[in-house]
Amino acid sequence: MNTSTTPSISPRVAPEALARAAAEGEARLQHTASWRPAIVLGLGSLLLGGALYAAAGTGLARLAFPVQSDGSLIVDADGRVRGSALLAQPFTGDGWFQPRPSAAGHDPMAAAGSNMARSNPALARRVADATAAVALREGIAPAQVPADLVTQSGSGLDPHLSPAAVQVQVRRVAQARGLSEAELQAIVQAHVEGPQWGVFGQPRVNVMQLNRALESAAHAR
Repeated sequence: MNTSTTPSISPRVAPEALARAAAEGEARLQHTASWRPAIVLGLGSLLLGGALYAAAGTGLARLAFPVQSDGSLIVDADGRVRGSALLAQPFTGDGWFQPRPSAAGHDPMAAAGSNMARSNPALARRVADATAAVALREGIAPAQVPADLVTQSGSGLDPHLSPAAVQVQVRRVAQARGLSEAELQAIVQAHVEGPQWGVFGQPRVNVMQLNRALESAAHAR
């Protein structure tokens, strides 16, 4: 039985194909290399600006301003958070100083003003009604009612009143708490804040802090 074998012939690769394959490989390498710096830069910026900077800023703020960085929270003797010195809230009863009215209902999640123009009749009616209500509550004439007791702040959450707006409430609060007006005046005067840095704004009283002082004084008696 005769068998014949045919020798295998290895195909020859044309030089042009080799050059083309090398060029394609180099192009893929360059394409990958061009994306690498962009990815590294993006991740580095995210880490530096989004994490390290925020962590450093928060850490420094807590060290320099531990109370303010937590929201200037007001905490009672039992450790319960009762509010924030930066946000007004309503009080019930004659034994408390009342803050400015709020278009947001003193809701910090809905901070806003009424956005009513001074020419709006609804605004004029609301101010007139509020003036009459405050005059009746404090036992004074409508002309003696300070404007900030019947007008809303831009945020609806301003905790401050003018000293005049606090003064008209002293008699009512003193009677309700069984204090002399002189005793209460001393507490009020201790909470009058001057202009910011002695230059900007007007003297003011933080109603949240003032009512907190009243509560502390009641517990101390």
